[in-house]
Amino acid sequence: MKNVIVIGSGAGGATVARELALKGVSVTLIEKGEYITPDKAFQCYDNLNVGVELLKTSCLGGTTLVTAGNAVRTCQKEFKEMGIDLYHEFEEVEGELNVGKLPDTHYGVGTLKIMEASSSLGLNMEKMPKFINPEECIPCGKCALGCPRNAKWSSLDFLIEARKKGLQIIDNTEVTRVITSNGQLKGVEVFNPEKCVKEEYDADRVIVCSGAVETPLLLRSAGLVAGEHLFVDTFVTVGGTLPDIQFYKEVSMNGLLKKDGFILAPHYSSILLSKLSHLGFQDKDILGIMVKIRDESSGRVDEKGVVKNNTSHDMGLLAEGSSLAGAILTEGGVDPDTLVSTPARGAHPGGTAAIGEVVDKNLETEVEGLYVCDASVFPRAPGAPPVLTILALAKKLAKHISKE
Repeated sequence: MKNVIVIGSGAGGATVARELALKGVSVTLIEKGEYITPDKAFQCYDNLNVGVELLKTSCLGGTTLVTAGNAVRTCQKEFKEMGIDLYHEFEEVEGELNVGKLPDTHYGVGTLKIMEASSSLGLNMEKMPKFINPEECIPCGKCALGCPRNAKWSSLDFLIEARKKGLQIIDNTEVTRVITSNGQLKGVEVFNPEKCVKEEYDADRVIVCSGAVETPLLLRSAGLVAGEHLFVDTFVTVGGTLPDIQFYKEVSMNGLLKKDGFILAPHYSSILLSKLSHLGFQDKDILGIMVKIRDESSGRVDEKGVVKNNTSHDMGLLAEGSSLAGAILTEGGVDPDTLVSTPARGAHPGGTAAIGEVVDKNLETEVEGLYVCDASVFPRAPGAPPVLTILALAKKLAKHISKE
């Protein structure tokens, strides 16, 4: 194997690039976005309105810079049933990222009220496992904007390590096409923004990790059928007022309540404030809960665009979860007359290059040497943060490729 090209620098791309670089493989990583420090990551949101608003970022490190640091195992059973046992990879990742529950010092009054209210209603809300260093973290509520103290793991950590082992990183450069000839992989075509020209890079292996919106388009450029069955882990945030609760400064999603088809987690959204400020309330007065569902894979991605509308099943789950969230908030002291909800949005697109449909259990497509390693390969929506699972898949893929 002469050289590998990785497209995308999020959880999948950074991890597989790092793992291969550590094994001495020649790897070039190409990222459409540019380098930015974690505290400025909020400037890189590149959202799409696809029926629901789809949240995503374009920068080196991708969406990992604006995650809440949640580390839950998702779809482990489903992957194992498909012949992909990720147990050891999960163990590796959790050890390397020091995954654990934050100490009591990092739980604010608002989150504790939500957890206590859940318990009062007979519901078990656990502490959310995180890849956040509590010694560096000073709760400020800015997890989804980019950590100002770099206390949260992001793909940048892996990229810095891999660069020392020879990884070549090309940022601010978009891959426009996967090049094949007579069904054989040749490399990729990129647009060089400095020269305003297209250039070609040869490769023995290409690993596409561009996310569930852009990955299928690159696969289609290679003559493959991809882009169906898009899911986005649809979510809303339900909230109301509890004067001077100061919840907006707390670590986001520091609790986890699992239900059939959805999860609940303490969550502040400025959209809630926009719906309540006319009553004289401020951000310090808002307490909220996210309802994230396992939505149906009813969307699609193609050259015409992206479409993902909520189905009746999705709406039923959102209604059930929102009702439960409202009950918990009311039990916690929120004025029920102030309860409002954000519009439905999506944060974890996937499914557009699913295992068993577009890639095999080694994440390889019909084009030999062309792989996919992002949430596109998930067989269904996790309904929960997928980062840890993507990291485990990337480790598994790197082991496979390095043996070739």
